[in-house]
Amino acid sequence: MARTPSNMLPLGTKAPDFSLFDTVSDQTLRLDELKGSQGTVIMFICNHCPFVIHVNPEIARLAKVYQAKGIGFIAISSNDVENYPQDAPHLMKKTAQEEGYSFPYLYDETQEVAKDYDAACTPDFYLFSTHLNLVYRGQLDDSRPGNGIPLTGIDLRNAMDALIQGAAIDELQKPSIGCNIKWKM
Repeated sequence: MARTPSNMLPLGTKAPDFSLFDTVSDQTLRLDELKGSQGTVIMFICNHCPFVIHVNPEIARLAKVYQAKGIGFIAISSNDVENYPQDAPHLMKKTAQEEGYSFPYLYDETQEVAKDYDAACTPDFYLFSTHLNLVYRGQLDDSRPGNGIPLTGIDLRNAMDALIQGAAIDELQKPSIGCNIKWKM
């Protein structure tokens, strides 16, 4: 299992706009209609990555709690489905249902959105302000498959809490670690 870190897009970066197919609702959705009133989490995930499988229960829990507080959640898969068919859109929908995702799971077929966000791995987490300026990017928490550290989502949770409260968000942020995005050749 590869251990690819986040590229750590510069804080303050404006969220690149997108319009992508949502495998859950079977509709094309835009960032401006998905963003939350208090902020927006955009995460690059996929179906087959052991790191994503490991954090799925916590991201589903966090979304349910923080969506009620005005944080929008958006998941995007940008993997090459020709070489990684387990990440195909119909299987993304199945994963979303099985994992209890309360958020859209978008398919980035051209991989342009992943490139626009400088996404490198799955999972890769970004938190944007109400004005869609980047305030946090990095890991969910220190838990990884097999390291025995419990899932808490503490790093992302602390950033979301600070954003909601209008408090400063620590700029010392740890990159996420996961499988590399499967780029098309």
